[in-house]
Amino acid sequence: MDPSQVIDALTKALPSGQLAIRGTQEYDDLNGSYQSIRSSQTQPAAIFRPKSADEVSTFVRIIRPFALSGRTPFAIFGAGQQPALGCNNIQGGITLNLSLLTGISVRDDTVSIAAGERWGAVYETLDLLGLSVAGGRQLEENQQVVNYQIVLASGDIVDANAKDHPDLWGALRGDGNNFGVVTCFDLRTFKQGALYRGSVYYFSPSFSSEVQALVAELQKPNATLGTHLMTSVGFAAVFGPNPMCQNQVYYTREVNKIGVLEPFTSVQPQIDQLNTIRLIPNTATAAKEQAGDQQVAKRTAYMNITVKADVGTLRAAANIYTAAIDPVKSTKGLVCSLTLQPYAEPLLQSSAARGGNVLGLSTETGSLVNLLLLTYWSNEKDDDAILSAMKAVLQGIDQDATSKGTKVDYMYMNYASEDQDVIGSYGGENEKFLQEVSRKYDPEGLFQKGVPGGWKLFT
Repeated sequence: MDPSQVIDALTKALPSGQLAIRGTQEYDDLNGSYQSIRSSQTQPAAIFRPKSADEVSTFVRIIRPFALSGRTPFAIFGAGQQPALGCNNIQGGITLNLSLLTGISVRDDTVSIAAGERWGAVYETLDLLGLSVAGGRQLEENQQVVNYQIVLASGDIVDANAKDHPDLWGALRGDGNNFGVVTCFDLRTFKQGALYRGSVYYFSPSFSSEVQALVAELQKPNATLGTHLMTSVGFAAVFGPNPMCQNQVYYTREVNKIGVLEPFTSVQPQIDQLNTIRLIPNTATAAKEQAGDQQVAKRTAYMNITVKADVGTLRAAANIYTAAIDPVKSTKGLVCSLTLQPYAEPLLQSSAARGGNVLGLSTETGSLVNLLLLTYWSNEKDDDAILSAMKAVLQGIDQDATSKGTKVDYMYMNYASEDQDVIGSYGGENEKFLQEVSRKYDPEGLFQKGVPGGWKLFT
């Protein structure tokens, strides 16, 4: 792999100062900005930072023959921090870093968000107008996207929405990097003021009852709208040798207390000093607090699996997890959690009412819970032990849920490991649809062969 030709071509065609070459301080700073040190250890030959969709288009047109021939493949790094190896960085190729693609504009009932923006800036802009958007989870966020601006393999810049390129619009709701480079998202807005949120930390003997309360809430025929719950069990040395638990609660209305959240906010015994449950003024405050909870750069791995909202399955998952982390607790810098993230049936119904999704999620299963395995540690020498332990957890949960008839195939792409079959988890018909869209808009397979990282449609 000799990237010198494409680097020369990019240098001549694109503005100076936006192409960072390996061996420079700018390159080191950019390549060291990943949340996962495992991703930063990947060394591209150069990093290009476009400032417009037109510059992305120029980049794609220039690199296309080099990438298709295998001489210089590339990766795409947006504003997220997916730690799957190869997903957003590439050894020896060119990384397209979208961090300079910024801009937020509000019109009517939508907000246009450039691909390099962060949620904090988005919420700060919208808070001034008493508005917000759904951000974060794949299903919740993607069903709110009314338009994607995308640079195709040809270099053409097109809009994908319900009227223009509707097949591409539908496919992008399950996409990673398979159809092009998305440079801007238009999302629906809604009115939003103060909200009730925060976290509670408590001890592992109470986790079983919290699981039961979570499932009971998810199975209510009249589940409270505007409520979001996440509950976790995990380990961090700062809390001592035993597992610690956390409940994160959100209610999107201005109240000082809400009964449906009582089981999750009043759990005892808890660490009173860490209780942050309260009314906060806006979503920007919530985003800042959530950003403050993120780990400093460490070695990072995400994995996930989805199950039906079933008490026995979730309790078994917690037991499998806590047993597996016990032998690796002494790992330097270990911070890890098994997080239960619900997909309540009203959310699935809302998706169906908007035309469904390509993720394989439907109302037929009832409420679901996505189990996220989030793991952070310090030293490369511990990689094999940590990754083996987490894969064993995933396998154990899979086997138990399968035996109970509660396993659901769907995997959440943003929290998947590089060896999980995310696209396959959407189901055969959805996978076939995505492949057909790829053949239509990328007939040469640039984003399959020339962008090898992430989860590909053709394997």
